[in-house]
Amino acid sequence: MVTKQGFKKAFIVITSLFFMWGLITVLVDSLIPRLKEIFEIDNTQAVLVQFAFFGAYGLLSIPAGNLLHKIGYKRGIMLGLGIMGLGSLLFLPAASMRLFPLFMLGYFILAAGMVILQVAANPYVTALGDERTASSRLNLSQAFNSLGTTIAPILGAIFILSDDIKSSEEIKALNDTAKEIYFSAEAAAVQMPFLILAISLLVLTGIVFRAKLPQLLNTAIHSNYGQALKHTRLSLGAIGIFFYVGAEVAIGSFLVNYFLDMELADVIRNNSFMASVASLFHGDDLALVDDKGIVGSFNVLYWGGAMIGRFAGSYLTKVYQPQKVLSFFAVAAILLIVLSMSTNGLVALWAVLAVGLFNSIMFPTIFSLAIEGLGELKPQGSGLLCTAIVGGAFVPLVFGYLSVEAGFKVAFISTILCYAYIFFYSWKVKTSLT
Repeated sequence: MVTKQGFKKAFIVITSLFFMWGLITVLVDSLIPRLKEIFEIDNTQAVLVQFAFFGAYGLLSIPAGNLLHKIGYKRGIMLGLGIMGLGSLLFLPAASMRLFPLFMLGYFILAAGMVILQVAANPYVTALGDERTASSRLNLSQAFNSLGTTIAPILGAIFILSDDIKSSEEIKALNDTAKEIYFSAEAAAVQMPFLILAISLLVLTGIVFRAKLPQLLNTAIHSNYGQALKHTRLSLGAIGIFFYVGAEVAIGSFLVNYFLDMELADVIRNNSFMASVASLFHGDDLALVDDKGIVGSFNVLYWGGAMIGRFAGSYLTKVYQPQKVLSFFAVAAILLIVLSMSTNGLVALWAVLAVGLFNSIMFPTIFSLAIEGLGELKPQGSGLLCTAIVGGAFVPLVFGYLSVEAGFKVAFISTILCYAYIFFYSWKVKTSLT
């Protein structure tokens, strides 16, 4: 019999993993503005990086659920970490050779490992104790995921967005020696973060191997996705995950371009408070910093809001019904987006950044509500829910297309529709959906 102390130790080990995949996920967002200039692609093409990353969820989550049911939570977590490490290492030659297809392959492999990790870790956390407090536990674990997503934009602003990227014409004008120096510097800017990540992932794999994690899944029991899909709460919850991840990633991916479109870099430089925030990342002489680095500094507040909200949400979902908290947060996100759409300048900036705070509890709360009562079907339920993370590939494509054709203010309508569905799901659960 597993003791409460055993559950606590396992919870600490697994929660540390949430931090790592949060860090990696948002590094994608920090890279998009740089990739746009390095590979000379437009907003819609740049989102193909997100498509390669999140597309893995659509292809591999269901097979990962079946695999997990055969090998158990612990082995599934270790396998996911190992594959993520392999994907991270592929960025080294991709950066050196400046091969965009190899870069996308690396992200796909990294995402494949993350799929297995998510399919295993999320339901494992919900199973580590009373099911009535599953939302609270998963919100707490996801808060550390948000800690990773908060740190990632800082790394992106300092190491990826702050220096000036040369245009094709400027590169052609360089002599051979200068070109070699430039390309080496470009490669190093991307390589070092991913080398560190690869080493960290291998270390985490060793930690999980040595950890005594409770066996909470009976792999001898036969179950399938057909049985899981009989639970309407699960199928509607998967749609909710699709729209939530899509909206969160769409906003996070285009924040830099949205702020640049509103010409906020100089506004920030000329505002004492905003300039002081940007100076934390770039030093006092902001005139020497590229506009992308200036506005990119504020991405940390979007993802940081999610971190704060999840720590708070861990308490709120314990005190109040999780579905009620979810409905309130969905409405707040919609109102903030409307405010950003209808204004300009710093008001629009702060409104869209505040959406991160209300994004916070959505994934863990939808996830825990959707798999509630599934028992041994949780791996299959998790596989279906993680498949829905593919929304992070499709919704940003729609957002990117609309931003090109009609502007960012119109593009935000797509995210409002996403949050409207999440409100609908919370309402259905609140009316005792089974």
